[in-house]
Amino acid sequence: MDVKMKRLSDTLWEIPKSGKMRVPGRIYSSDKLMEALAGDQSPEQVANVAHLPGIINYSMAMPDMHYGYGFPIGGVAATDPDEGGVISPGGVGYDISCGIRVAATNFEYEDVKDRLRDLVKLLYQHIPSGVGSSGAIRKLSKAELDRLLVMGAKWALERGYGVGEDLAHTEEGGCIEGADPGQLSERAIKRGLDQVGTLGSGNHFMEIGVVDTIFDSGTAEVFGLRENGVVVWVHSGSRGLGYQVCDDFLKVMGQAVHKYGIELPDRQLACAPLDAPEAKNYVSAMKCAANYAYANRQIMMDLVRRTWQEAWNIAPSELGLKLVYDVAHNIARFEEHQVGGKKKVVCVHRKGATRSFPAGHPDVPEDYRAVGQPVLVPGDMGTASFVLVGTSKAMTETFGSTCHGAGRVMSRSKAKKQARGRAIYRELEDQGIYVRARGRNSLAEELPEAYKDVDEVVEAVHRAGLSRKVARIRPVGVVKG
Repeated sequence: MDVKMKRLSDTLWEIPKSGKMRVPGRIYSSDKLMEALAGDQSPEQVANVAHLPGIINYSMAMPDMHYGYGFPIGGVAATDPDEGGVISPGGVGYDISCGIRVAATNFEYEDVKDRLRDLVKLLYQHIPSGVGSSGAIRKLSKAELDRLLVMGAKWALERGYGVGEDLAHTEEGGCIEGADPGQLSERAIKRGLDQVGTLGSGNHFMEIGVVDTIFDSGTAEVFGLRENGVVVWVHSGSRGLGYQVCDDFLKVMGQAVHKYGIELPDRQLACAPLDAPEAKNYVSAMKCAANYAYANRQIMMDLVRRTWQEAWNIAPSELGLKLVYDVAHNIARFEEHQVGGKKKVVCVHRKGATRSFPAGHPDVPEDYRAVGQPVLVPGDMGTASFVLVGTSKAMTETFGSTCHGAGRVMSRSKAKKQARGRAIYRELEDQGIYVRARGRNSLAEELPEAYKDVDEVVEAVHRAGLSRKVARIRPVGVVKG
């Protein structure tokens, strides 16, 4: 498919409707980032998504976009349940509810710089990571796992992992209602029994960072961020359980496409009408995986808290590890939005994209409602990460969505070739970043050059008005799977 684009503004390009596209495509980006898309098939995927039944307004992609399964990573699409709208597992992804959380501490960089190497080593030892790693808690029974899948982060809190305030700063309170463990396959259940409390491999990480720039002092103060303050990031998802849910339902949706007579340009967009049993079953299973991910990140953050307290021999109040926010960026949600001048509930797919809700929105935590929702945008292990805040423009243009990270520009195999003969550990340490990982491949696949310039990505969404910059955070310690 030959994708033609026209420029609408300095941060927005449009793919006009053609063929059987139901809506135009829209890409938020910058000149530099658009140049990096040369040879990438993600714009074609934006056009493909525009063929989905019931899609509203536009098929969209954020500045961190790159090629993915079905949807581009960085893709956003909303469908209308009243107009034959569908749900597509390819619009959520394999790592269901993969997300990021950031917590602020009472520490400043001077307090930790001389002990960073030891702290990173301890975190690596206490928090399981890597492919197939087993959890920091004992293997669950089937009954316990079912309870976790329904309760999410509340399950972790019930077992002593964290404090009550954590839930108030987690999307959906850390629990999406309507999860039905009965929709999961035996294989999915088996994979979930011993992986809760684990980081996982790939681009998942735990990071110690230092706030080096404040762009919006008022909002930063509300979020508990201050210049030179130390924060902790946790990036992980639903592990093997979520992967299996996606894999299982892609097969189901492949059959549903034929059953309901849905024409698609790419079989990876397999879907079902939102009122069909296949869609309802997938939504229930997806919610289980989302709750698993919330519990997983909740447990790991508390393991960070315990490890740090032990290392410094201090009380929780001295550490002051306070969750700023937890947001998922691989999920489909039923949300109320303005469509055709009327409020209605639609299904918003965000794959490698995050919510960006503005001040006053009822889903923003009460203590943040005057400023808006924290938007968390991690970079890679050698560059900065950002905290932004949601905007009203995002609500009117992108169904309250913005970017989720830097976005890859290099495949993992190409990254490994680029890293051949290099000591990535040493390169990062020379920059003052201490790293521990399960193996050389983990670092090679995630080397900084494999990703887009996160400063450029964030600047693009800031200029587009999809979210506003609040704080920039540089890494000083990283644990990789």
